[in-house]
Amino acid sequence: MTKKIQKHPFHLVDNSPWPFFSGISVLTTTFGFVLYLHNFNYGFNVFIFGFLFLIYIVFSWWRDIIRESTFQGHHTEAVQNGLRYGMLLFIISEIMFFFAFFWGFFSASLSPTLEIGTFWPPVCIELLNPWEVPLLNTLLLLLSGASCTWSHSDLIRGKRFNALISLFLTIFLGIFFTFLQIVEYITSNFSINDSIYGSIFFLSTGFHGFHVFIGTTFLIVCLIRLFNYHFTKKHHFGFEAACWYWHFVDVVWLFLFVSIYC
Repeated sequence: MTKKIQKHPFHLVDNSPWPFFSGISVLTTTFGFVLYLHNFNYGFNVFIFGFLFLIYIVFSWWRDIIRESTFQGHHTEAVQNGLRYGMLLFIISEIMFFFAFFWGFFSASLSPTLEIGTFWPPVCIELLNPWEVPLLNTLLLLLSGASCTWSHSDLIRGKRFNALISLFLTIFLGIFFTFLQIVEYITSNFSINDSIYGSIFFLSTGFHGFHVFIGTTFLIVCLIRLFNYHFTKKHHFGFEAACWYWHFVDVVWLFLFVSIYC
């Protein structure tokens, strides 16, 4: 009988079915959504099935990662450093994603073509007042970024109750931001079909709103984990990654507010 001794600090991940099934669920969701847009029979049903399947896969995969990090102790300092590099590269890829929208916006606004009347914004567009709901949303996100940093700082100092309160405040502000953005979309005088301005506006702000939704979900998971004593002063990378992501969302909104709204 021999016992295998691991002589390195890295985590050798066990075989997992979740990457394969997540690919299947994403393909099913996308395929069903395209069928639904083209008015195929049962297209919406395929989309809902794929989406619910995706939610189940995400829940199961996150459950396994939480088990590995919190209860099995596989996330050593070396593993956490690798996760930090991975999260940093992911945020950089997200920056490139939004950079494409800003490129399209400035390309059209700084040199309006004949097709849009050589005028920016196009004459048919009635712009939103940036000093009403957009300004309020900006203040909400800035305040949520401050409360998120406050929560992280309290966690490092061992003030768990204060960290819970400030994290709950961050989540509330994120949900309130999403609500105001939905109201803004409903009351807007133009749609995504109204020239290149409408397309860029709703694509950029809509994808940002989707990222706010993802970040809010990220923080809700961290709130549940913090409530269940999953985080310590020195072992809380899940919460740290959520804070990074939330600050990224804040910065992107500032650029959107200044360039597109103002």
